Amino acid sequence: MASDTTQDDFEAAAADASRDVASFEQHEKGLVGKLHDLLHSTPSMVPLIVLIVAIAIFGLLLGSKFFSPFALTLILQQVQIVGVLAAAQSLVILTAGIDLSVGAVAVLCSVIMGQFTFRYGIPPFFAVIAGLAFGTAIGAVNGWLVSRVKLPPFIVTLGMWQIVLAANYLYSANETIRSQDIDAEAPFLKFMGATYKVGGANFTLGVILMLVLVLVLAYALRSTAWGRHVYAVGDDPDAAELAGVNVHRTIMSVYMLVGFICALAAWVMIGRFGSVSPSATTGVIGNIQAITAVVIGGISLFGGRGSILGAFFGALIVGVFELGLRMAGADPQWTFLLIGALIIAAVAVDQWIREVSA
Repeated sequence: MASDTTQDDFEAAAADASRDVASFEQHEKGLVGKLHDLLHSTPSMVPLIVLIVAIAIFGLLLGSKFFSPFALTLILQQVQIVGVLAAAQSLVILTAGIDLSVGAVAVLCSVIMGQFTFRYGIPPFFAVIAGLAFGTAIGAVNGWLVSRVKLPPFIVTLGMWQIVLAANYLYSANETIRSQDIDAEAPFLKFMGATYKVGGANFTLGVILMLVLVLVLAYALRSTAWGRHVYAVGDDPDAAELAGVNVHRTIMSVYMLVGFICALAAWVMIGRFGSVSPSATTGVIGNIQAITAVVIGGISLFGGRGSILGAFFGALIVGVFELGLRMAGADPQWTFLLIGALIIAAVAVDQWIREVSA
């Protein structure tokens, strides 16, 4: 009898219970919250906005002298080497690493292409192939030391930078191959310097290579399993390994691809400069220029977040400031001042996004 009474009480209580489904309370996000979500989901948005604003400001100040097809494509020509190196640097930084040897590797690969042609009489096409293979091999050494030997990427690539710079001068005997000799005997080495006019704009094959490379890498990082593995390794390698990602293979593929891209930059360098010089400034400052473009482009130095398009926009921002200030007759030091401020601001924005998202 007592059990029947208890059952009736349960049924009565259940009949009076609310039929509402459990749900989380929705909080309306303010402007700052929406801005954070946008920047977190689209890291390349900040450098794109800065690029558009910079072009608009210099266009208003300088008029048609700056805001013209010739001037704007001139920016692309000036940043084509840095743009290719920045694409390479982006891949390493996305894995939470860094490569301080990209500029030096590019110079050495250009020397190999030139020396193989003029010292050994190898056809220019195969000399370029040799340079591409050599760049890939250097990347493989870096990747193996980082992945298997577990050395810090900073130390590995700092040492490789010094080794490559020294090998560059020793192998070439500090000999520069002149533009006239290349034109006469091996014009294929300057293939990336071929220029095509479209209206008032001038495009070189080096610029086209840079644009194609950025688009291909952007697609690979966003839409392939390899790209997801790169982000996963940069975000948390231990968690990525537990999820089934082959961390060693991913890191090796990244560093080898970086070496290959540096060799492509070497080919672009020959087309851009017209000569092959072991003392090209890219070997010393190319690393800093590439890292600058990557940081301004919104790629996190902590790895796992960013876009290759952002690095490309970062390289364009530097090019816009350099050309705009030069046309305005300003002291070149203003370029370094503004770029330095942008670097600090970019890192501050990245830290803010990480703090809020955490």
